[in-house]
Amino acid sequence: MDTTELYTVLLGLSEPWDLVDVLVAEAQQRVDVHVEHEPAIRFPCPRCGTPLPVYDHTPVRTWRHLDSCHFGTFLHAAIPRVACRRHGVKQVLVPWALPSSRFTIPFEQFALEVLRETDVQGAARLLRISWDQTWAVMERAVARGHRRKRRRVLRFLGVDEKSVGAGQDYLTLVTDLTRSTVEYIADDRTKDSLAGFFAGLTARQLAGIKAIAMDMWRPFIRATREHVPQADSKIVFDRFHIMKHMNEAVDAVRKKEHRQLRQGGDDTLSGTKYLWLFAEENLPERHRERFAALKGLHLKTARAWALKEMLRDLWRYRRLGWALKHFRSWDQWASRSRLEPVRKVAAMLRTHLSNVLTYFEHRITTAACEGLNNKIQAIKHSAYGFRNRDHFRTAIFFHCGGLDLRAALPRKAG
Repeated sequence: MDTTELYTVLLGLSEPWDLVDVLVAEAQQRVDVHVEHEPAIRFPCPRCGTPLPVYDHTPVRTWRHLDSCHFGTFLHAAIPRVACRRHGVKQVLVPWALPSSRFTIPFEQFALEVLRETDVQGAARLLRISWDQTWAVMERAVARGHRRKRRRVLRFLGVDEKSVGAGQDYLTLVTDLTRSTVEYIADDRTKDSLAGFFAGLTARQLAGIKAIAMDMWRPFIRATREHVPQADSKIVFDRFHIMKHMNEAVDAVRKKEHRQLRQGGDDTLSGTKYLWLFAEENLPERHRERFAALKGLHLKTARAWALKEMLRDLWRYRRLGWALKHFRSWDQWASRSRLEPVRKVAAMLRTHLSNVLTYFEHRITTAACEGLNNKIQAIKHSAYGFRNRDHFRTAIFFHCGGLDLRAALPRKAG
């Protein structure tokens, strides 16, 4: 097999395209492959598929292909244009590249695989192309994935916010809890942020929503009630967010008690912050003896911790009646605890109790959202190459959107 035959196979060329020349520049470590089509060929209009004679050609264009060993490889061709009565003069599709791309399909697909494993700047170095070119590959893939995405009913949703900068700078994310994919991203965390998602759904999709897990954030509640039928029976206030509030209450009790003890020269609570935030079963073995001693000292912090652990038990019940009985018992203790941060959590839960207990009908949480949040946080940490918020949004969809990103082959010419 000679060089021409080899590159014909490597490029997957077929009629009416022929490889006419292969030039190897050893000093530049570069291979240039020149391709032409057979004469008197009719090409289909890229819009309607009508076979048409060649109208004219574009100037010769260049596409980056996969390296030949360590030699950069480039394909060159003049693309035919056809004159369609319905659609005017159009550039035909070529079998080796997607429209508007200056990379061959195998190269673009390889670039997507590299981007899944590293950030844009790292991918650019490995691929030996510019940051902008690498970013364009990701951006085109996400746009392609959104175009291919089918409209379907999302039965179980999670709504969460993601901090993207200093201060009160947030994105609102909607997650499909069944597939663990990010379905929607909006700026801020206002009512309109979430309402934009619901506004894009059909009446059938809105009616098909069975449950939505979220924090007790009023703008999200209002947006859901305004758009989703029977919303009050579908909103589930998420246990992870509830326990976050409770952990913050425990820590507030600890801080206040620690200050009081330190005034008397007592350092009992020094260095114990994270011990009180562990779930009992997750406490590292090396801390168990010390923690057992702390719990035996009749500290206010120990009472707050015990209330936290009792609240965690709420979601272990299988029946709503037993769960309600457990909550009332916990609420009585919390309300009489004389621990103000805990009393505030109890008051909050009483106010929103009906949508805390909807968990026992739908049994969903934002655990999938939290998992995606961790992945998004990793994207954010590597985002020194992202130049604006739109880029960050695109990267989230690329890594977490569950989209079909493949650089699919266009239909064949001729």
